[in-house]
Amino acid sequence: MKPYEQFVENILGAVRSGQGKDPAAATALIQDALRNAGLMPGAQPGARAPFADLNNIPSGDWRARFDARHTRPHKSPTPDAPGQFLAGSFSNGAGTRRYRLYVPARAASGPRPLVVMLHGCQQSAGDFAAGTAMNRLAEEHGCLVLYPDQERGANSSNCWNWFDAAHQQREQGEPSLLAGMTRDVLREHGADPDRVYVAGLSAGGAMAAVMGAAYPDLYAAVGVHSGLPVGAARDLMSGLNAMKGKHLGGASRTLRRRVPLIVFHGDQDAVVHPSNGEVLIRQFLGDGTVREIEERGTAGAGRGHTRTTALDDDGRVVAEHWIVHGAGHAWAGGDPAGSYTDASGPNASAEMLRFFLAQAD
Repeated sequence: MKPYEQFVENILGAVRSGQGKDPAAATALIQDALRNAGLMPGAQPGARAPFADLNNIPSGDWRARFDARHTRPHKSPTPDAPGQFLAGSFSNGAGTRRYRLYVPARAASGPRPLVVMLHGCQQSAGDFAAGTAMNRLAEEHGCLVLYPDQERGANSSNCWNWFDAAHQQREQGEPSLLAGMTRDVLREHGADPDRVYVAGLSAGGAMAAVMGAAYPDLYAAVGVHSGLPVGAARDLMSGLNAMKGKHLGGASRTLRRRVPLIVFHGDQDAVVHPSNGEVLIRQFLGDGTVREIEERGTAGAGRGHTRTTALDDDGRVVAEHWIVHGAGHAWAGGDPAGSYTDASGPNASAEMLRFFLAQAD
């Protein structure tokens, strides 16, 4: 059994073992499964094992275990960029979500592009901004960057609920909140409605794919790092299987409208099987004729990679699929100031922003 298969089998076993226990025990096990099975970024090298910091709590006190696991202070680094990092919130019938918005220091020469960045589980807007270093790139290219924050009340591990059927449709649940927030920022900050993009990591990457499928009129391109295809899951258990690369048939349907897509995935990802990226690319390309060009490279002294570029009949790039060799479940080329990053190249932030801005050419 391959490492990623054993990883998810262990998680499924943990969920099954919770059956018949008291509700708090089952909740704790399920939340640990969510945390470790691809509904969030995976553990980093040297990271503590699940419940390793709770060994002194009596084994029968599951409520204490659950509460201790979910009330740790969360690091929110300040982005290393000269512009403003504004705080705001958006509300509609589905609830309220806070956000951070990066506004470049240099004056705009016209309507700015807007990039929406969706963090992974156990992350926050500030943490994701630091880890991706997208604000520094945004300053260089004159972009606004919107970082929505998931609420603990919506998911106790701060995951976007991509795996729940209630949060996969246009103008429903979290997609309605994220789209509404995007529209508000567009209007209030005079951004360019033709240059709006969405990207994310892991659970955030899966939700970015949902947003691109549900709102092709709003988002001009999508970036998915270590994420999953649209419709890969309808509930928790199917989500866990999707992480393993199983039962992806529900994600085989193509989208009604092609949206340019760039995907990054480590070929040693033990949390979200790399086959998810392959299915996602096929899903977004649809049935139209494309020509693919494959090239291999190395980012300086960083990791090697294979990039497959898909072009339509007019020679326009409609998708890029980056496989990062030897990489696990972390943002490629990221800054260690944030969580779940791999400093080795290629630089996913720079490549995604390049891909996004090229769509307007």
